[in-house]
Amino acid sequence: MNEQVFRSARVYTPEGPRPATVHVRDGRITRVSAHDDLPPGAPCVELGHLALIPGVVDTHVHINEPGRTPWEGFESATRAAAAGGTTTLVDMPLNSIPPATSEAGLEQKAAVMEGRCHVDVGLWGGAVPENTRAGDRKLTKIFRRGALGFKCFLVPSGVDEFPYLREDDVRDALVQLHGTDAVFMVHAELPGPIDDAARAMAAEVPPPDPRVYRNYVRSRPRAAEDEAIELLYRLCKEIRTPVHVVHLSSSGALGTLARARDEGIPLTAETAPHYLHFAAEDVPDGATWYKCAPPIRERDNQERLWAALQDGLITMVVSDHSPCTPDLKRVDTGDFAAAWGGIAGLQFSFSAVWTEAHARGIPLERVLHWMCEAPARHAHLAGRKGAIVAGADADLVAFDPDATFTVTAPITHHRNKLSPYDGETLRGVVRETWVRGARVWNGATHDAPIGRWVTHP
Repeated sequence: MNEQVFRSARVYTPEGPRPATVHVRDGRITRVSAHDDLPPGAPCVELGHLALIPGVVDTHVHINEPGRTPWEGFESATRAAAAGGTTTLVDMPLNSIPPATSEAGLEQKAAVMEGRCHVDVGLWGGAVPENTRAGDRKLTKIFRRGALGFKCFLVPSGVDEFPYLREDDVRDALVQLHGTDAVFMVHAELPGPIDDAARAMAAEVPPPDPRVYRNYVRSRPRAAEDEAIELLYRLCKEIRTPVHVVHLSSSGALGTLARARDEGIPLTAETAPHYLHFAAEDVPDGATWYKCAPPIRERDNQERLWAALQDGLITMVVSDHSPCTPDLKRVDTGDFAAAWGGIAGLQFSFSAVWTEAHARGIPLERVLHWMCEAPARHAHLAGRKGAIVAGADADLVAFDPDATFTVTAPITHHRNKLSPYDGETLRGVVRETWVRGARVWNGATHDAPIGRWVTHP
């Protein structure tokens, strides 16, 4: 590709927004210069007052392919990503068959996605009891094959082929990965408090109505998260391998995270857009498309999550896009207990967070840090992804932060359209998206898929 330039009155670099020209050659940013610095003859994408922002990096996406492609697939997921301003995503290892818990499973995912992705895609590996034994070094082999890191559960995952870890398994995994750059991520809920809640609810007369959303929240108490994160704090302090908590929903765990930060213990956490945009008080009974685990909690809990983000205690926001077919959501019965847990929201995550941030007076550059720079650093992709800086891939988004749109099924590119965002009016419209300098979304249609498998350096 010859040199091309992108020019806007609002280019968002790590130093903040300013009028600038972004110079690109062979898919990489070569420099960011003055607004009037236009090389003679170079094609120019002139954006006027539209914001030019780095592409979103979403490190928590369940694509489910191969094996459960009717839930979601690489083609549909990456189309949705491009339309929502996400230029790099990292796929979670479970819900596919086989899961990415072996070198062969990882390679099969990589083969399936080749030539079908509209944005760049990385892959997490899975940590399960069979591969965590320190002496076997199976995790390090998967890491060397191209996984960016690993995800595990401390509670049943919902699929039989991805069993959860107990304390000794986690300890073995952390010992095995100690000294590597592999990210170790944890779905942090413990079975004990969930089992206690189930027994207590089973003893109630009359029995709790499974259509009532507050009963689902009661079934996944905050204690399940809080105690799990306390366990991770102790293991992380003991072994000193970094640990990252995914989709934090309980504000009750923030004290443990603060203690870890103050003591220099490498325990970090992310949250998800649905915890920041929706509140339990607003979830209708029977609306099972709001079900996720951990659950969307009350509004006061939500505000504590926002405060923790602004304080830096929660380091980033990623989608936890985890769709399924409508029948698995038990739409016909509205039974939260029986429905699959997972939110479909990849395409709308960035605008949903910006909507809430703007309402709180939080500037766009803070959102870009939480959803571009920090996730790129988390996946060891800093310098390549998540920022408009020299040397990075030219993953760029033309964004109108002041425009609004209403989510409807016809504009939704997820394979399955059932989503709590349906009908929501969100702030911030993605006008165009480029991956490595090549346009992949023009605001209405997609260009040819050019996404690549992104591995660690």
